[in-house]
Order: sequence, then structure tokens, then C-alpha cells
Amino acid sequence: MTEFMLLASKNIGGGLAAIGLAGAGAGIGTVFGSLLQAYSRNPSLKKELFIYALLGFALTEVIALFALMITFLILFA
Repeated sequence: MTEFMLLASKNIGGGLAAIGLAGAGAGIGTVFGSLLQAYSRNPSLKKELFIYALLGFALTEVIALFALMITFLILFA
């Protein structure tokens, strides 16, 4: 019975940790949506806006990778 509870707890915890991936996907969409809005308002700042968008994308993706790492640690460790 305790082995079943441990397995169930690991699966529930892994699923809850994976919710962070959905938030990161929404964050990436927000970053690039904001890039399109800013570029349409001021096309002369294309290079600077793209650099900021890449920085925002990288930081958001790091959060997703941390959530994925925690999920795998919960499930397989």
C-alpha cells in the first residue's frame, strides 16, 4: 500500500511541476506579441527591440527548463 502511495505522490507532484511549462509558453507568446506591437509602433528600433525580445525569450525559456528539470527529478529520482 505504501509503495502505491509513493508512486501516486510522485506522479501527482510531477504533474503539478509540469504546469510551469504552460506558463512559460504563455510568457513566450506575450514576449513576441509585445515585440510585434512595439515594432509596428516604431520600425526604426527593429534591432534593439529584437535584442530585448531574445533576452525575454531566453529568460522565459530558462523558467520552462527549470520546471522540466524539477518534473524529471520528481518522477525519476
